[in-house]
Amino acid sequence: MNLYGIVMAGGQGTRFWPESTAKKPKQYLALAGETSLLTQSLERFEGLIPSERRYVVTVKAQEELAKQHSKNNIATNGLIFEPAGRNTAPCILLAIAALVVEGAKLDDVVCIVPSDHVILNENGFRKTVEIASIEASKQQRIVTIGIVPTFPHTGYGYIQKAELQGEAFSVKQFREKPDQETAKSYLKTGEYLWNAGMFVSPIGIFLRELETCSPETFKSYNALVDALTKKDEKLLADIYGQMPKDSIDYAVMEKSKFVSVVPSQFDWNDLGSWDALESIMQATDGNFNVSGDRVLTHEASGNIIFTPGKTTALVGVNDLVVVSNEHSVLVMPKSKSQDVKKIVEKL
Repeated sequence: MNLYGIVMAGGQGTRFWPESTAKKPKQYLALAGETSLLTQSLERFEGLIPSERRYVVTVKAQEELAKQHSKNNIATNGLIFEPAGRNTAPCILLAIAALVVEGAKLDDVVCIVPSDHVILNENGFRKTVEIASIEASKQQRIVTIGIVPTFPHTGYGYIQKAELQGEAFSVKQFREKPDQETAKSYLKTGEYLWNAGMFVSPIGIFLRELETCSPETFKSYNALVDALTKKDEKLLADIYGQMPKDSIDYAVMEKSKFVSVVPSQFDWNDLGSWDALESIMQATDGNFNVSGDRVLTHEASGNIIFTPGKTTALVGVNDLVVVSNEHSVLVMPKSKSQDVKKIVEKL
């Protein structure tokens, strides 16, 4: 049994405007260290999955960026291109089809992760994936990795675990994003984990559950394999364009009777907005200097500053996000970070 890694990297990350744009989305930014989030996502597999079994799924428009940020970390043919963005269920089916064309077997296991999350404890990540892959292969189930919640977050979906089978819990149900009181009740029970969108499964089991739970999506599988084998981009685009725009949660996870969950042994942050950066950084003089450039402050605290190449001065202001690049400037209260997308809609 071989273990493969797939990193989904086609997103736009509009909540990190103006630094994240359609031309250079969030996963290609160095927001949590010196390398990009995509590079970190691939390097996280080091010692667990060799580079020749690591793949990145993205859109053709991001080809050069994807090559640059995955250099030396994927197979020579390790870029898989979606003809267009159609959500995670078609994306994953396309990626699995590409692996099969490249010689992956149905009993090989695939680990599918997003490209734009921050995980500082890489050893804990590898240990968790190793446990999930062993349980997925042994039990012939899809195993999702659930994040142990640290507070009642209302911005994440939740996974309710049931009985322990081996080192994985069977999943009782997936829950949509809750309100504050419901989230608090979830944490009190100890039965719930955050849904991080990470999946580990034998290839054959993933295909079987897609066919069972989402036949409208799965019916394109053989045609995808045919188009990829022929390297026929037009045929691939025609097939892909007819697939439902469903998430993998809706298409499979919420319906399948063969899903388990392994609790994470690592920290996790999905970096959903600018204000999330303060949870992964150490404050300097009471502020968070993301880009590492010169920041001068007087009677200012709790501010997040991302102003690469500039000297920035803050006087008498608190709890702001200040972002500046060569094209744009963004200033807002941290509490309004989720509203950046409303500005992007006006551009």
